[in-house]
Amino acid sequence: MASRIKGHQVWAVLVLVAAALWVGTGKFASVGSEEAHASQAQPDAPAAAPDAAAAEPAPPGLRVVAAITPVFADHAREIRVSGITGADKRAVLAARTSGVISALPISKGDRVAAGDVVMTVEGADVTAAVDQAKATLAQRAQELEVAEKLYQSGNTAELQLIKVRADNAAAEAALSQAEAAADRLNLSAPFAGFVDSVDVERGEWVQTGTPIATLLALDPIVVRAEVSELDMGHVAVGDRAEVSLVSGQEMSGTVRHISRDASEGTRTFPIEVALPNPDHAIPSGMTAEVRLYTQPEKAVTVPRSIITLSEEGVLGLRVVGADNVARFAGVELIDDTAEGLVVTGVPDGVRIIVSGQDLVRDGETVAVKDAPAAAAGN
Repeated sequence: MASRIKGHQVWAVLVLVAAALWVGTGKFASVGSEEAHASQAQPDAPAAAPDAAAAEPAPPGLRVVAAITPVFADHAREIRVSGITGADKRAVLAARTSGVISALPISKGDRVAAGDVVMTVEGADVTAAVDQAKATLAQRAQELEVAEKLYQSGNTAELQLIKVRADNAAAEAALSQAEAAADRLNLSAPFAGFVDSVDVERGEWVQTGTPIATLLALDPIVVRAEVSELDMGHVAVGDRAEVSLVSGQEMSGTVRHISRDASEGTRTFPIEVALPNPDHAIPSGMTAEVRLYTQPEKAVTVPRSIITLSEEGVLGLRVVGADNVARFAGVELIDDTAEGLVVTGVPDGVRIIVSGQDLVRDGETVAVKDAPAAAAGN
């Protein structure tokens, strides 16, 4: 019995030693890989066609990156801001002289043309003064005519002629003053528009400067908004603008004014967008969303994931030229779209690294392969 147990122990030790020697040869670790390699080498086993660039082995010691060829296109930056509609012109008409209102031919909501009389103040004495000034001027004109003839015939002195001429000039000035006073009795509309409010009544006594009515010009209608300091340099007078009104109406217009004085507190710059409003359907004071489209720029749409920062904090991406040397290219972000980020500043004749860009350094030579379609997207 003891000899049988001893024999089993000897065999166990021999098996253990043999196994250790087999593992030491390394054959055990390579069995799986050899079998897998053998199965891949079988001609009957179908395999997907590898990428042409990936099939070429990379030179030893070079880091492999994936890159895309940039597609340049003209892109107009879109800037979105909120605004509010307003009248093209707004004026508070005021009394030009004191007196009792004798005529007030306007009401709220009336449409008036430029030059229409909207109010008249009583002024019989002023009208009489005009008639008197006209009569005086006629008399002085006749006296001057007679004096001219007498002077030419030598029957009056030159000094007398000078006095008659002065009297005639004074009569002309007096008539101009009287007519100006009579003109101030009437208040006229300075431009065509709508009467938004009337602040007086017929028969009321008014003094010079008393507000009479508010006049609005609504064609074109103006959307007033404000753009940030960052967007200020990209907006110009004449740029196209699309406006969405709170009522759901969509309209197109142009930027007609950009303020050069920023609003205190917000540091934003007021702008004006003019919209055609021939039927005056759009009122003043309506909320609007404004989409400004700047002048088209040469740009490239790239995946969001490849944007990086340089050591100096400059926004950019990694590119590689024909010499397969990687370098950093600073870019400017001009838009964010569903397809990706739109940037300007990508140099010509380079490819953009979309995989491995965070592992390479400026001036490093790399092995470049074409990026698959998925890597080139967002």
